[in-house]
Amino acid sequence: MTGIVNNIVVSIIFGLIGIILLIFGYCFFDKVLTKIDFNQELKEKNVAVAIVIAGFMISIGIIISGVVS
Repeated sequence: MTGIVNNIVVSIIFGLIGIILLIFGYCFFDKVLTKIDFNQELKEKNVAVAIVIAGFMISIGIIISGVVS
């Protein structure tokens, strides 16, 4: 029983680390590309920017899942 609880706790910890790294990656991406204000473009409902950000988050998520596992 302790093995199951231990695995659940470790999974939660790695999940939180993954989420934190994903947020950090987005912030870094936003700071590097200074020509485009992503938050302003999203407020203006720019679908193209939303698709680019979604693709970025998916790719960073795939990378983080490979590193964490």
